[in-house]
Amino acid sequence: MGSSDFSWKLPDHPKLPKGKTIAVVVLDGWGEANPNEYNCIHIAETPTMDSLKKGAPEHWRLVRAHGKAVGLPTEDDMGNSEVGHNALGAGRIFAQGAKLVDLALESGKIFDGEGFNYIKESFETGTLHLIGLLSDGGVHSRLDQVQLLLKGASERGLKRVRLHILTDGRDVLDGSSVAFVETLENDLAKLREKGVDAQIASGGGRMYVTMDRYENDWSVVKRGWDAQVLGEAPYKFKSALEAVKTLRAEPKANDQYLPPFVIVDESGKSVGPIVDGDAVVTFNFRADRMTMLAKALEYENFDKFDRVRFPKIRYAGMLEYDGELKLPRKYLVSPPEIERTSGEYLVKNGIRTFACSETVKFGHVTFFWNGNRSGYFDEKLEEYVEIPSDSGITFNEKPIMKAVEIAEKAREAILSGKFDQIRVNLPNGDMVGHTGDIEATIVACKAADKAVKLILDAIEQVGGIYVVTADHGNAEDMVKRDKSGKPQLKDGQVQILTSHTLEPVPIAIGGPGLAPGVRFRNDVPTGGLANVAATVMNLHGFEAPSDYETTLIEVVDK
Repeated sequence: MGSSDFSWKLPDHPKLPKGKTIAVVVLDGWGEANPNEYNCIHIAETPTMDSLKKGAPEHWRLVRAHGKAVGLPTEDDMGNSEVGHNALGAGRIFAQGAKLVDLALESGKIFDGEGFNYIKESFETGTLHLIGLLSDGGVHSRLDQVQLLLKGASERGLKRVRLHILTDGRDVLDGSSVAFVETLENDLAKLREKGVDAQIASGGGRMYVTMDRYENDWSVVKRGWDAQVLGEAPYKFKSALEAVKTLRAEPKANDQYLPPFVIVDESGKSVGPIVDGDAVVTFNFRADRMTMLAKALEYENFDKFDRVRFPKIRYAGMLEYDGELKLPRKYLVSPPEIERTSGEYLVKNGIRTFACSETVKFGHVTFFWNGNRSGYFDEKLEEYVEIPSDSGITFNEKPIMKAVEIAEKAREAILSGKFDQIRVNLPNGDMVGHTGDIEATIVACKAADKAVKLILDAIEQVGGIYVVTADHGNAEDMVKRDKSGKPQLKDGQVQILTSHTLEPVPIAIGGPGLAPGVRFRNDVPTGGLANVAATVMNLHGFEAPSDYETTLIEVVDK
């Protein structure tokens, strides 16, 4: 599309009127799963959401919120709030995660970016440390990406590099660690021939060293820290190959659980502790098992374990691991640049827009919704309101969070007549779900449902339309399950699931302003979050751009 023939003007929808007030409500972490005792949405009193589901079947359906539907590489990838809101706002599917890293490496763009230039400042006098999962599993990391990163860095002035490897055995076959180490050692030998001082410095199994998640067990991260940063571990070897082969020979050994080891020189000194002036890259592209290490590497104030030393380093992640925490501050591959989002189109077509959430999800309903872009498109037509989240407590201590305040702000905006679209995120299901506290999550779901009712009541008063949906699952399944779907036990206790899920999410439409004959189509069975943008544009009386994912609704003559 040449810039000359591009127009922001959206064509009018042939059958749907303009001028209706539309509330777009995103319930964070609200998926659809079988009703059981670990489904907090099912257990909670949620009369409003229940009534939407039990209402007209043509006004309620499920959409996909994980995997390829939100630009992630595989159907085993859980959705998250960042990619979910990107898809909801953009109306198209953009490469996220591993795909994004592949594109940046193929084009060489990764080496021109701010993140790489930042770590490069250490190449002259310091050491580059690469930490991550040594695997071609493609779930958390991929060996070929590490190889390309090493090659690119060595062509750009790298003098010393140390790798801190985590063996897999979970996303790939147990025992494959030996071949991965051999491959890496061959690559490092070639780098040494070119004059780069390149060695593996430490290692350990992913489930026992470094790669814990959701703050489940900080001792896992500490074991890694001791080996990677301090150069201390219970096992010392002359080479990584010797290390992995020896440790695998122990009874019941498994790649996932290899104990931490360090590589030492002839005098018994660790070959690669992390010290002041060094650079560190965590090369996993998947966030959940790198976030805890990222906090330890980056946070000045840190009390999860005694770090002993906190080296002054240049640290970058492969990607930004947490959009809410802005963690880490530097990363090698930026989020996708998303142009022509639905928010920008609608504002440029005169749609006055109000967006609101509390701090933990305010960026999602603004920045991520608008294609990873800060600020207003047109401050005369837009107002964004952030309600401060509770701080200094965990969210299960006050699970109602700011749901009522968000709903009241939305109600005021609806009743004011100043806005055509009122967009909110209700974070309760997700933020409380992450704590793993089932009782609190039930309270959280009830609070979110009450907030939805306040908003729908206001829409009723002004003759408007509502669209209620979610960004990914969480609160609907709070237990880890085995392959057959039964709850997993550990020491006789069920294991609580604090993560997102792979479940689909609901979308409901309605309100007195909904034109007769509007219903969900039957011919978009695999519809996902990216289909919501065109749907909302239609309800505002416009046709969506031709390259948007298709609308979920049709208008049949009654």
